[in-house]
Amino acid sequence: MRPGLFAHLVRLYRKFFPPEAERGPAVPAISRDEVAHLARLSRLALTDAELDQFAGQLDSILSHVRTISEVAADVPATASPNPTTNVTRPDVVVPGLTPEQALDQAPAVEEQRFLVPQILGEGE
Repeated sequence: MRPGLFAHLVRLYRKFFPPEAERGPAVPAISRDEVAHLARLSRLALTDAELDQFAGQLDSILSHVRTISEVAADVPATASPNPTTNVTRPDVVVPGLTPEQALDQAPAVEEQRFLVPQILGEGE
């Protein structure tokens, strides 16, 4: 995840989930501009209709998460109402792909590796 996107997500989380002493009476709605900003950071091209749709959906999700976090504050994160057991199957050795088979359909290959465009170091 790019540092700019992570920092923005942290700011949004703190905005919607402040410490209990700072919580106001209602959850503020996520704005259409915030959704557009997140889309830009994520390099998503969204239409105006999609921005409106996602703003409503994200607001609903954030409201539900806040409600759940308030209700289940004393429940350990790993708790489950249903007893769980590990269901495993025996390990069976099966032949895998050779490097040539794995790279056969790749659009570009270099030194037996997938060749992809460089994305690190690009400006924001």
